[in-house]
Amino acid sequence: MSSENVEITGGCLCGAISFHAMRHDTPSMCHCGQCRRWSGHAWPAVGGTDLKISGRKNLQWFRSSENAQRGFCRVCGSSLFWKQNGSVHISISMGCIDEPTGMTLGGHIYAAHKGDYYDIADDLPQEATE
Repeated sequence: MSSENVEITGGCLCGAISFHAMRHDTPSMCHCGQCRRWSGHAWPAVGGTDLKISGRKNLQWFRSSENAQRGFCRVCGSSLFWKQNGSVHISISMGCIDEPTGMTLGGHIYAAHKGDYYDIADDLPQEATE
C-alpha cells in the first residue's frame, strides 16, 4: 500500500483508550530487544501524525531510553505507541488498529537483533540497524 495519508482508528484491549490518527508511512516490523520484551515478540507498527486520544487518563508513558518513550494502557497493559523525543510522528501498534487496515507490512527494522527462536521468512527488505 502507498504511504498516502489516510485516517486510522483503534484502541486498547479493554476499550479504555481509543484513538484516531493520520497514517504517514508503510508499516514495518521492529525486531529490537526492547520491542520484543515490550510486546512479547517483534512489534509491527505504522507511523502516524495528528494523534487524537480518547481516554487519555488511562494512557501511561514509559521512557524506555534517553531517546524515546512507549505508551500503553494502564488498565489492560496493551502496547500502543512508540515516540522518539522531539518528533511529530508516532509509531502506532498494528495490533491495536481497527480492521480492515488496508495495509501490508513493508519491511523489517533491527533485523540483526531478532530473537534466536524465529526466522524472518518473507522476502521483505530488512534493515540490520546496528
